[in-house]
Formats: sequence, C-alpha cells, structure tokens
Amino acid sequence: MLKKDIKKQLERSLQTTLQYFDLSKDNLQKSYAPGKWTIQQILHHLADSETVLHERLKRIIGGPIQVLWTFDQDLWCQELNYQQVPLDISKDIFQSLRRSVIYLLDQHYDRKKDQSFIHSKTGKRTLGEAFQKIGWHNEHHLNHIRQALKS
Repeated sequence: MLKKDIKKQLERSLQTTLQYFDLSKDNLQKSYAPGKWTIQQILHHLADSETVLHERLKRIIGGPIQVLWTFDQDLWCQELNYQQVPLDISKDIFQSLRRSVIYLLDQHYDRKKDQSFIHSKTGKRTLGEAFQKIGWHNEHHLNHIRQALKS
C-alpha cells in the first residue's frame, strides 16, 4: 500500500471516529450484536489500541528488531472498566495519538517501511504493515459502530 493511501485512510478514519465520540448516551450503549461491545466500549478500545500501536511504531522506528507483545483487549475492557471511563479522555487520547501516527508516517515510512519486528502472536512483520494495521483496525471497528447504529 502506498504511503499516500495509508495517510488518507488514517486521516479519514480519524475524522469519522471523532464524530462517534459525540453520540448520545443511548446510542453509545448500542451494540452491534448480542454479547458484543457497546459503541462506548469500542471507542475506549480504539483509544487504548491507538496508544499501544503508537508505542509499537516508536519501538520499531527507534531500534533494532523489537519483540512486541500482544494485549488482551477483553481484559482491558473489563479491568479498565470502559463503561465508567469518561469518554472525553479517550477522545483526546485518540485524536492526539492519531495525529502523531500520521506524523510518524510522514517522517519515517519511506526509509523504514521494510524495517522488521516480531509480534508475539503473528510473527515477523514490517513497519509498513504496522501502519496499514492501524488503518485496518480502525475501519474494522467503525464497521461495528455502523452496525450498532443500524440496530
């Protein structure tokens, strides 16, 4: 995937995601399927994921081959009590870190996109793949939000 396409996807999903943080309380409690996360929980997850993925980018860019560990998203949702965390905190985190991700893309993608790292679950990957994953992950959850709002 070209850098310009990744950047467009990251910018577009940033703007779309930010709009969902301002939904009504009733809409924030909707879920896309029985037993699945609410929109509010998805938004907190996106902010936490952006935190983890941002840190991974910096580790990859900043050093030799890194081993990066997965995290248990369901455990984070439960233990960090996503239903109680103020949504404006996660909105600010998401927006700030996404802006930084786009900056890192602009500054480092061309010369370091093939730099490798090891993901504890998926194995050997590259910085370029890590940037693509951020966009894919965000779109994946935006689709969940859209489904929830239709129900």
